[in-house]
Amino acid sequence: MAGPVTRLEDALARSRLLPLAVPASADEARRLVDGLDGGVLEIALRRDEALEALAAVTGRADVLVGAGTVRTVDQVDRAADAGAAFVVTPGFRPEIVERCLELGLDVLPGVATAGEVMGALGLGVDTVKLFPAEVLGGVALVAALAGPFPDVRMVPSGGVTAERAAAYLELPTVLAVSRSLA
Repeated sequence: MAGPVTRLEDALARSRLLPLAVPASADEARRLVDGLDGGVLEIALRRDEALEALAAVTGRADVLVGAGTVRTVDQVDRAADAGAAFVVTPGFRPEIVERCLELGLDVLPGVATAGEVMGALGLGVDTVKLFPAEVLGGVALVAALAGPFPDVRMVPSGGVTAERAAAYLELPTVLAVSRSLA
C-alpha cells in the first residue's frame, strides 16, 4: 500500500480489513504494526497496557492506528491523548460518538439493530460496525439492513472468519470486515 493514510474510511476502502489487536505491551504493538503492509489497525482497550501500546504506534504515515472496545467518554479522551486516529465502539452510545466528533476523531460506532443505525445516522455517522455480526445473522442481516439503509457502510465484526469474510465483502454496503489478529 503506497502513500499516507489519514482517514479511517479511506484506509478501510483500500485494505477491506480492520485488523484488531490486543497487544500485551508497546513492543508487541510495534511488532504488529511493523508486520502490516500499511493500512489500518485497531488496538482494543482490553488490557491495562493498551493505551501505552497505542501511543507507541500512532503517528505513522503508513498505518492508521485507533482505539477499539471504547465504552466511555473518558476512554475517548484518553485514546485521543495517546494519539488515536479513530475510535471503535462495541455498542452504540450517542455521547461517545458526539465526543469523537467534537475531537475530530473518526468514529466507528457498534450497532446491532436498525434503531441503532438510525441513531448513528442522526448524529451524522454513516459508517458503522455491525457487532456481533455472525451471532446477529451474519451476511443475511447485512443484506436485510441494506434495504432501508443503502447509504450506510458497514464493517461486520464478531465471529467473522477468514472463510466468511469473502461473503461479506461481496455485499455493496460492506466497506471492510473486522478480524482479530490473535
